[in-house]
Amino acid sequence: MSKKVKVASNKLALNTLRVLPIDMTNNAKSGHPGIALGAAPIVYTLYKNHLISNPKEPKWINRDRFVLSAGHGSSMLYAILHLAGYDLSLDDLKNFRQLGSKTPGHPEYGYSDGVDATTGPLAQGLAQAVGMALAEQAVQAQYEEGHELVNHYTYCLVGDGCLSEGLSQEAISLAGHQRLNKLIVFYDANNITLDGDLDLSFSENVELRFLASNWNVIKVKDGNNLGAINRAIKKAKKSKDYPTLIIVSTVIGYGSPLQGTAKVHGSPLGKEDGEKTKAFLKHNYPEFSVAEEVYELFRQTFVARGEFAYKAWQDNLKVYANKHQKDYEVFLDASNRDVNKYLVKEYVKPEVGKSLATRSASGLILNELHEQVPFIMGGSADVASSVMTKINSGTNFSPLNRGGRNLNFGVREFAMAKIQNGMLLHGGLVTYAGSFLIFSDYLKSGVRAAAYSHLPAIYLFSHDSPLLGEDGLTHQPIEQLATLRSIPNLNVLRPCDYTETYGAWTIALESKETPTALILSRQGLKEQANSDRHLVAKGAYIISKEVKELMATIIATGSEVDLALEAQALLLEKHIDVRVVSMPSMNLFLKQTSRYQNNTIGVSKDKVVAVEMLSTFGWHRFAETVMGVDQFGVSAPMNDVIKHFKFTAKRLASLVEKVAKKD
Repeated sequence: MSKKVKVASNKLALNTLRVLPIDMTNNAKSGHPGIALGAAPIVYTLYKNHLISNPKEPKWINRDRFVLSAGHGSSMLYAILHLAGYDLSLDDLKNFRQLGSKTPGHPEYGYSDGVDATTGPLAQGLAQAVGMALAEQAVQAQYEEGHELVNHYTYCLVGDGCLSEGLSQEAISLAGHQRLNKLIVFYDANNITLDGDLDLSFSENVELRFLASNWNVIKVKDGNNLGAINRAIKKAKKSKDYPTLIIVSTVIGYGSPLQGTAKVHGSPLGKEDGEKTKAFLKHNYPEFSVAEEVYELFRQTFVARGEFAYKAWQDNLKVYANKHQKDYEVFLDASNRDVNKYLVKEYVKPEVGKSLATRSASGLILNELHEQVPFIMGGSADVASSVMTKINSGTNFSPLNRGGRNLNFGVREFAMAKIQNGMLLHGGLVTYAGSFLIFSDYLKSGVRAAAYSHLPAIYLFSHDSPLLGEDGLTHQPIEQLATLRSIPNLNVLRPCDYTETYGAWTIALESKETPTALILSRQGLKEQANSDRHLVAKGAYIISKEVKELMATIIATGSEVDLALEAQALLLEKHIDVRVVSMPSMNLFLKQTSRYQNNTIGVSKDKVVAVEMLSTFGWHRFAETVMGVDQFGVSAPMNDVIKHFKFTAKRLASLVEKVAKKD
């Protein structure tokens, strides 16, 4: 008979959680030990007594989520995941912040089991947690007896820095407005930032701020009081009306010689101060060691609770599958982001020459998708009628209607992007978010996060050029498209008509790990005779071939494709034979074989003219001559803007004629 393992005391287990980050940051010679020493009681209590998850099934959709918004405390997160039985070894902890390790400097989704979101840029984790909590409610409401499928809590730990970021208020406000009562946020209130005491830059009443935003607020005055923290979590879980903030007063770097100061925030303690801290905690164990009774404590609490809940969920799922077969099948498809069986396969090309803004084309497609795909959901930052994200037959998601699939994000562009990321991290939904292209500046960090987190977010950016006119330079994009194109792992598509817009939407829906940005026009664009929804996936294709002998090539995107075709006709009258290439996506074209690229463009770079009514930045990789706009816009009617920038077929033809006649 095997010897029964003793269960560790709270003191031993908690101090182990505090000490491992000391060893990790000292070993790496970088990191943030202060938060781990101060906030460890919060994380310890949560994992030991409340959080429901199964380390053997880390992607289980009905698990509780924990987002460390204060991502600089990653060593604490890795330490608790190791203790709780996830696939994260002591060797992984020793490789903290090292090349290729499973324990990078800030938590990164996909590198190690148990990390529910990539965090680090402060407040982004909080907004993602809001998205997770929102998705939990939305997914549950989409199915009959949906609580049998999804029914869990979302927890998040924020610090002073998170609440200083403007993004935090955007997320807090929307969460309170939507009454996301299963969202519980811990505020590690240690009153220290990297530059010094918090009162150097922050003096607001956080409690009143959250109360004003429709949150419950609970205070824990002593961050080392495990019982008080436990009671606060229990109370928060009972909320039926609002999300809950638990303010926990902690001491940064607790137990270290530098406790309570900024000096312990972002630098390792070092060997001497590390030993002094361990002596204060009375933790007399070698570096990177864990007593077996600490593992046993988590096996008997966290692991046992999670395995029991997972098995019960699986058993219920079998019953549910028999009782609600159709809903069960949809739930599985939604969980796997499998949309193909729901899409109408027939495609009827619109009348050639018919004018339709690509934002309107996208809106028509989106309304069709809403009828076809039962788990598609999204909205815009207060511009639904302009970006065409409003679903005509849909209803609004609200506290009184969790089944609504129209999301009203309000004027909160940054939060919108991060909330969409959180919804995708939760799973069970295909999502989209809309705004004007100019306002992509507000949410770029969220787009970037989707790209490096490999989340298939969909962005609908309308009003894509200075041709939006009278609103002037503040609303007319110039450099925004070039900026988006520079982001790795982001598909950026600027379609020229309905057909290309349809193809772009198909790419976005079929994507599993890459976000997609659709760049859409406000003004009407003609349906082109040779536009091809399938060839959009190639990034570029010949939309109008030369008649006999290829003398030059025009590359165009979006609204400039029609301009290029007009120039082609003018040039042919002068016996200058050129082809027109539509390039809705630079990055997709660059992924094609060099043979396809060369055959598509057909001439050397000095014989190519690229045209796009935006910044010329990035186009010189394809063409030595570029017709674009490298200055801010002007406030005037559209036709006057065209004249001001001389963006005419005649001017384009003149540029092409020059390169065509070059020796």
